[in-house]
Amino acid sequence: MVGKTSLFTILTGVHEPARVGAMEARMGVAKVPDARLDALAELFNPPKITHATVDYLDFPAISKESLRDPSYLAGLRVVDALAHVVRLFESDTVPHEKGSVDPVRDIEDLDLELVLSDLVVVEKRLERLEKDRKKVKNPELDREAELLHKCKTLLEDSKPLRNMELSAEDEKRIRGFQFLSQKPMLFVLNLGENEAGRLREVEESYRAGPLAARAQTAVTAVCGKIEAELAELPAEDAAEYLASYGLSESGLSRIINATYSLLGLMSFLTAGETEVRAWTVPQNSPAQKAAGAIHTDFEKKFIRAEVVNWKSLVELDGYQGVKEKGLLRLEGKEYIVKDGDVLVIRHS
Repeated sequence: MVGKTSLFTILTGVHEPARVGAMEARMGVAKVPDARLDALAELFNPPKITHATVDYLDFPAISKESLRDPSYLAGLRVVDALAHVVRLFESDTVPHEKGSVDPVRDIEDLDLELVLSDLVVVEKRLERLEKDRKKVKNPELDREAELLHKCKTLLEDSKPLRNMELSAEDEKRIRGFQFLSQKPMLFVLNLGENEAGRLREVEESYRAGPLAARAQTAVTAVCGKIEAELAELPAEDAAEYLASYGLSESGLSRIINATYSLLGLMSFLTAGETEVRAWTVPQNSPAQKAAGAIHTDFEKKFIRAEVVNWKSLVELDGYQGVKEKGLLRLEGKEYIVKDGDVLVIRHS
C-alpha cells in the first residue's frame, strides 16, 4: 500500500471504491486552489466563481499483468502525464507489497515496466516496417524506421523515452504510438507523519539525488495521513493544523502546482460582476490563442485584449482604479499572456 488511492480520493472527492480485479481507471476532477480568484471574488462579489480544474485518473497499480490488459493500456496511453505515488513511510499495520520500503527500487521497477511495454510496441512496429520497406521505396518509412531503431536502443538500455531529445517533426512521427515511458512523470513522495515537517527537505534530497537530471520529471512530497485529516477540517482550522507542522500549503496544492509546472500550464483570469474565473492555457500562449480558451469565436474574431495584473486590480479597487493609474494596457494578438493576467477580450 503506497497511499495512491487515498490521495486520489482526497484530491477529487471520489469515494467510490475500485472494483476488485477491475482494470478500468476511476476518474475524478480536482479544483485548482487559487488565492487570486478568492481576492478577485471579494472585490467583484459575483454570483459565480469558477476555478480551473485538473482531471486525475486512479489506475490499478502498474505491473506485468496490468500491462497485458488491452483496456488498461488503452486508458493509460491517452493521459498527458503519469503520477507515481512512491511510499517512503514505514508502518507495521500496512505492510509494503514487496516486503520492505525502498523508494528507489520502486521508482526503478515502475520505469522498467514502462520501458518493457514500449519495447514490445517498437519491436512489433519495426517488424511491420521491414516488410513494408521491401515492397515500396518511401523516405518517410525509412525515417520512421531510423527513429524507432533509436528508440529501441534506448529502451534496450533500460532508459525511458522521455530521455530522448526529439525535433518537433520527429515528435510528431512517433506521437501516435503514445509510448508510456515518453510521458512526463510526476513523482509524489508519500511520507509518514513523523517526517511531515521535512517535506521540502526530502523533496530536495530526491531532486538532487536519485531523481537528479531526469528529463520531463517533477518531484513533490506529501504526507497522506495529514492530507486525510486536513480534508475533514474547515479552512481556518486546516491552516492552523498545517502551521503546526511548519507547512504553508497543503500537499494537494503541491501536487496540483507540480502537475501544472510539469505540463507547462498556467492560468489567466477573467473578472467582473457576473463571474470570476480561471482559465488554463499553455505557458507562452499569445493573447489570441488564450482568447480561444474562453470561446472559439473570441479567437477567430479577436481584435485586442485589455490586460492588467490581478494584484493591481485588487489593490486599486477595480477597473476604474487601474485605468486612472494607466495600468490597464491594450495588447494585440501576439502579446504573450502571463500567469495571473486578468484579460478583457475585445472581438468583432
